[in-house]
Amino acid sequence: MKYTFDIVGVSPAWQFFSQQQQTTNQPNRGGVEYLSTHRCTLDALLETVEPLPVKLGWNTEQVIDTVVQFWLNNAESIRYWKIRLIDAGNENILVARLANITSLQAEFESLLGK
Repeated sequence: MKYTFDIVGVSPAWQFFSQQQQTTNQPNRGGVEYLSTHRCTLDALLETVEPLPVKLGWNTEQVIDTVVQFWLNNAESIRYWKIRLIDAGNENILVARLANITSLQAEFESLLGK
């Protein structure tokens, strides 16, 4: 199984948690998870990712490698989001998405009505 990881934005913490509550009441999204952290560091992101492989039955090594590779290959994007998070203030969080490729594609297709 192939995985993808991306930072998708900065959000007020209450808004993210409200959205997460709404999605837990919906039918299973499959293999797409949205994560949050107050810090834009590799360690902080890995802490949020660690419990997911066990919960979802994913390959732990591949998931962690996906996050690390994102971190190594996207320095400019990471700097951008780090600055946005600082500018947004303490009540905001960094939001990231971790997904298996097939599930993410299905989610995008459902948004487009396919």
